[in-house]
Amino acid sequence: MEYRLNRDVHSFLDPRTKLLLLFTSSVFVVGNAGEKWMFVFYWILVYLPVLLLFIEKEWKAGLISIAIYVGSYFAQTALQNDLTAIESVLALMLYIITKILPTVILARYIVKTTKVSEFLAAMNRMHVTDKLTIPISVIFRFFPTVAEESRAINNAMRMRGIEMGAKKSTEAVEYRMVPLIASCSIIGEELSAAAMTRGLDVGKRRSCIWKIRFGIFDWIIITLCVTCFIWWGIGRFFI
Repeated sequence: MEYRLNRDVHSFLDPRTKLLLLFTSSVFVVGNAGEKWMFVFYWILVYLPVLLLFIEKEWKAGLISIAIYVGSYFAQTALQNDLTAIESVLALMLYIITKILPTVILARYIVKTTKVSEFLAAMNRMHVTDKLTIPISVIFRFFPTVAEESRAINNAMRMRGIEMGAKKSTEAVEYRMVPLIASCSIIGEELSAAAMTRGLDVGKRRSCIWKIRFGIFDWIIITLCVTCFIWWGIGRFFI
């Protein structure tokens, strides 16, 4: 019963598993390590972040991600040789999208499903220094706070009749971006002060309500990641 209660309030994956998966995706999807030798693992890592979104019932985000990736992939495939300058730029943009999008989706999933206290507890288990964990914990709260601030600014601009129309597009960008940039500086300072207020820099062991442990799904993901590196090593050094 206790496990179910914990599972209702945070992700079913351990933060350490998420970071390992993010590193693996960065190496084999963004970095394209192994190329054709890693073909099967490549496609598993591409669609695994979407599966994680579906497990967390993020249906809209998952479907939009699939639509963007599939559309970009087939659009890139449709572009043949002897491209014009514009087509070459478009092909490059589509290639970048197909390489970066899966890892961006995974990073979004990690930020949205990992609580700061849960992340800190996992890093303490790994004996990671506070000089690294505190900045990362601030980042975990930075992007959601910026997104919330951006929505508030957009709502305020709509109330004042400033829309993203053809006539006022310059004003719309100016009145949204300038306050958002100013807010980003303030948000960073406030989050850093909040981290210090909570005693994250005391240098002593802290207690945590989360039970950080590996479950069956963690071991499946860890096995996949380790297998990816082993298979890549076999292809690189023995074949």
